[in-house]
Amino acid sequence: MTPKRFGLALGSGAARGWAHIGLLRELLSAGIQPHVVCGTSIGALVGAAYVNDSLDALEDWVKHLTRRDIVRYMDIELFGRGGLATMERLLDFLRTLLGDVQVEQLQKTFAAVATDIRSGREVWLQHGSLLDAVRASAALPGLFTPVRHGDQWLVDGGLVNPVPVSVCRALGADIVIAADLNTGLMGKHSAARDRIPESDEAALPSAPGGLAGQITASLRRGTDSLIGQLRRTHPEMPHLFEVLAGSLNVMQDRITRSRMAGDPPDILLMPRLRHLALLEFDRATEAIEEGRQSVARMLPAIEFLLASLDSPGEPPR
Repeated sequence: MTPKRFGLALGSGAARGWAHIGLLRELLSAGIQPHVVCGTSIGALVGAAYVNDSLDALEDWVKHLTRRDIVRYMDIELFGRGGLATMERLLDFLRTLLGDVQVEQLQKTFAAVATDIRSGREVWLQHGSLLDAVRASAALPGLFTPVRHGDQWLVDGGLVNPVPVSVCRALGADIVIAADLNTGLMGKHSAARDRIPESDEAALPSAPGGLAGQITASLRRGTDSLIGQLRRTHPEMPHLFEVLAGSLNVMQDRITRSRMAGDPPDILLMPRLRHLALLEFDRATEAIEEGRQSVARMLPAIEFLLASLDSPGEPPR
């Protein structure tokens, strides 16, 4: 009998994506290894690290990230072309993590999902540089600059397929476990801190070392009117990052529901991370632990499903 292939769809979710590290750890500790790995945005990064045997290095790095590190890696340039951040310093780290590996050279089937910003088409990156595939899939619109791919300009795949179940199936997965990082976000905006910390807001004119300070310095090179966008004149008015994060949450929540209604996974993992904001990459430890817990909660169902598919010649789990 034909062996069954197990696919893992790792969804988008910015800083919440570190949960993917924990869920992979928990699956592997249970002896469950995916044959097909597909990722969108942060899911593409963690998935790429796994299929490239770099998960240990990625986990060690993210657990030591500080807010200062995040600011440094983002390379804020408010008036840059195509986005607020260039990611050049982050790319330097990713080059050391992923190396000069081609997707087609990997031992496991892998694809990263991106979006053609001009046509709106979904793009599956299955060939060429693994680093370029991750970079394109994670190019969050408005924040990171788009990535050139042939005659296309690519941005975050979360615009079209936040949890790539369909990609796993198309690449030969018989059963798919999916991780949705955006569950429960709608109506809970106050639970996530997608805002500049109050201490930074108060120090905007003289805090060049912080994220708000970098943005302010860039704003001063432009117009004073934009500084007002960061200094909320009304306590209830959302500022730039709140609007960006809230808009992305709404979009990805609606698209995920629509896509999964038509093509649901066999098992859906839903890490409880609504309290983590878009850019809180420094909270990796708690995200990783919740990723582990999301698998632990569903492990009996996962094992039952895989056991029901056992057949002669089945790959070991």
